[in-house]
Amino acid sequence: MRVLGVDPGLTRCGIGVVEGGRGRQVRLVAVGVVRSPSTEPTAERLLHLQTELDTWLDRFQPDAIAVEQVFADVNVASVMHTMQASAIPLLAAARRGLPVELHTPTSVKAAVTGSGRADKAQVTTMVTRILRMESAPKPADAADALAIAICHLWQGTAAGRLQDAARAEQARLRSVPGPSTTRAAVAR
Repeated sequence: MRVLGVDPGLTRCGIGVVEGGRGRQVRLVAVGVVRSPSTEPTAERLLHLQTELDTWLDRFQPDAIAVEQVFADVNVASVMHTMQASAIPLLAAARRGLPVELHTPTSVKAAVTGSGRADKAQVTTMVTRILRMESAPKPADAADALAIAICHLWQGTAAGRLQDAARAEQARLRSVPGPSTTRAAVAR
């Protein structure tokens, strides 16, 4: 499975693509940051982000998109810009029919480091180790995008196994004669 992770931001938007599956090492496919100058109008900055994201989607053909859920902060203007930027990958996923999932910062940190309270340095260190990179991805937005993609890959793989097990159990239960079938057979 190939996942494109997005750490949304209007000035810097981290994008990372990882690949992996059950019993396979997670592999780095690509990582980068889309930048837009704060001097440009917001609409132009969002268009630039959309164009760059579409280029990544065309080039890397992910199976899913994972986006970090916006965390409310005291800086309302910053939160608004981040929320606007987070809409771009959601729309891109809908246009392409790709599954998209929002992950909280705490769940991403917990998945990658084992602690939902990890700091950015710990996340970057673990991403570097997990992906066996020679050097840490920079800036932090790039490392965060990879962490989001890894979190989604791991949680999606586990969720998929649980769904498969539930479907198998349901099929097994449908094939086992129920109480009414057993009683009918005994009554004959």
